[in-house]
Amino acid sequence: MDLPLRRARWKIGGGGARGGTSVQLLEGATPERACRATMRARPRVCEALLFALALQTGVCYGIKWLALSKTPAALALNQTQHCKQLEGLVSAQVQLCRSNLELMHTIVHAAREVMKACRRAFADMRWNCSSIELAPNYLLDLERGTRESAFVYALSAAAISHAIARACTSGDLPGCSCGPVPGEPPGPGNRWGGCADNLSYGLLMGAKFSDAPMKVKKTGSQANKLMRLHNSEVGRQALRASLEMKCKCHGVSGSCSIRTCWKGLQELRDVASDLKTRYLSATKVVHRPMGTRKHLVPKDLDIRPVKDSELVYLQSSPDFCMKNEKVGSHGTQDRQCNKTSHGSDSCDLMCCGRGYNPYTDRVVERCHCKYHWCCYVTCRRCERTVERYVCK
Repeated sequence: MDLPLRRARWKIGGGGARGGTSVQLLEGATPERACRATMRARPRVCEALLFALALQTGVCYGIKWLALSKTPAALALNQTQHCKQLEGLVSAQVQLCRSNLELMHTIVHAAREVMKACRRAFADMRWNCSSIELAPNYLLDLERGTRESAFVYALSAAAISHAIARACTSGDLPGCSCGPVPGEPPGPGNRWGGCADNLSYGLLMGAKFSDAPMKVKKTGSQANKLMRLHNSEVGRQALRASLEMKCKCHGVSGSCSIRTCWKGLQELRDVASDLKTRYLSATKVVHRPMGTRKHLVPKDLDIRPVKDSELVYLQSSPDFCMKNEKVGSHGTQDRQCNKTSHGSDSCDLMCCGRGYNPYTDRVVERCHCKYHWCCYVTCRRCERTVERYVCK
């Protein structure tokens, strides 16, 4: 973290005349420098200091709005005073809520979709995105400028624009309708029709809402703001790339002699899969002067600027093998693993070499299904025993 700090005193750990270790940060000092100054005397002070500073500075306002996923169904969201009852919003987002009240049900839906898409995308990884459900009170895996927070910021920005664009198409929003008809011809045998997803409106309103916290002056360091704004734009870029031509056949007996086509977005899970690929190849950056201003540049390849398409992060992550809430790791003990896999869900990788325990599980499923004319299907219920494995 590159946090310019005023003079502050922290009591951490034990020892000393008053039962605590005092760490003084002078103006302009960074937590890393404070760590180096205290590491020899108190080995655990550094870790605790970074944890306390991250919580104190509250640098994660950008995705606190994901707490909207917990909005009770009883809250109708049809009056402007309801906006103050929503958790995780900064003042600018509350104002957007008041002036665009009809959007809020869609934004609440987007927050829930982010939770599901993130958990689904990382179900086979040591970091399985479970900490996202702690919104708005995150652990350090999402509070700091990590690779994991880069993914969540990108996915959140994509999801809110995706939900708004789709809501326009379905007629749920009075302020927008179908997307425009493309200018290029649709190809032989095709014609433009149907109702396109309104991506331009989704991107406009989604960016206004999701980027609002990063544009508040007193929320974290400039490096963190630049990183989060960049990753949010990467998420929207991935959403743009997911826009594709979709068609429906027309003709006698399904001959498909004519196809009606429109531009539609892929499912959010597909966008999340694209962003996961970018997460795996994300670039570590530093905040460095270039000309008259500071910019994010690749730490190891600072001869080139950061690419618009790549996710970036400022701090390295732990291996997430052992539980340690100070660094935002839930560990992998009792996580299910795949004994025959060679990927990230393999028992060797998931369990970090600690080994695994087998157990048997009974699975009930439909079987021996039969189609009856006309028109229904009957099935029997079959039970089988499967062997599963969990990390020690």
